[in-house]
Amino acid sequence: MLTGSTILLTGGTGSFGSRFVPMTLEKYKPRRIIIYSRDEMKQWEMAKQYGHLPEVRFFIGDVRDRDRLYRAMDGVDYVVHAAATKIVPTAEYNPFECVKTNINGAMNLIDACIDKGVKRCVALSTDKASSPVNLYGATKLASDKLFVSGNSYAGADGTRFAVVRYGNVMGSRGSVIPFFLTLDDGRKVPITDPRMTRFMITLEQGVELVWHAFDDMMGGEIYVKKIPSMTITDIAEAALPGREQETVGIRPGEKLHEQMIGPEDAAHTYEYDEHFKIIPAIHNWSKDPVRIKDGKPVAEDFNYSSDNNTQWMTDAELGAWIAANRDKIGKF
Repeated sequence: MLTGSTILLTGGTGSFGSRFVPMTLEKYKPRRIIIYSRDEMKQWEMAKQYGHLPEVRFFIGDVRDRDRLYRAMDGVDYVVHAAATKIVPTAEYNPFECVKTNINGAMNLIDACIDKGVKRCVALSTDKASSPVNLYGATKLASDKLFVSGNSYAGADGTRFAVVRYGNVMGSRGSVIPFFLTLDDGRKVPITDPRMTRFMITLEQGVELVWHAFDDMMGGEIYVKKIPSMTITDIAEAALPGREQETVGIRPGEKLHEQMIGPEDAAHTYEYDEHFKIIPAIHNWSKDPVRIKDGKPVAEDFNYSSDNNTQWMTDAELGAWIAANRDKIGKF
């Protein structure tokens, strides 16, 4: 589907873009990938890798800027929306800015996609959008709802919108693994709460989920990758084996366990071999066999949370991943 097409990636200089660009260039040979972001320094750094390739273009712009989005969307076939204000404490202390980017930016992008005739758009979401307890999660829940409803605005033959949702990306900038690895001075490892659990996913898995969404979507679906969980204490042990740990308490807006599908969505959720799919109830889409395909309905009380997961990653498995990727951790 993506072969020979023009793809625009908002927030393209972030963690997701660092893997999406090379993986998509190799697998699909698109005609063009447009990196749309507001950070000129990150674009300059990324251009060192891809600036010599005619398939990769860079476009300074902000999703808050509706006119700039319209300009960037000329001739675009597919859009991946990765731009967001996503650091939880940053969103809590800068709520107006978070809303402008995550909600107003989503509305701008939806309008631009529809008006410019984009074929399909996949938006990246987060576990924090499921039963949100912080502003970041609340804005991403609103964003998810906007992209689902965008299919109604587009009409039967217009742009199709879908969402992918996953948890913490292992080793990405600002995540806990690179933070733990900076504690090389013998200090105790700070643990927010020893009961805490987290989902674990690699960037490669995130990219593959977006590819799958583009191939599978009819419009309105939320795709949730099946991924393993870990306790925060095991993550710390994998990063710094044998290091003493100390409990420092949960930060404002932080959950004890991550949730990607809550019981309120169970009635519209279907299970597949490697993922779940939440199909919205509007227009009876959740009963549409074309959208359901070979999915099996989950139990009425289904709840996909990091503490009740059936898949678990051991500290030895994460330790092996850290050893194999140490030179990349914290750089994407």
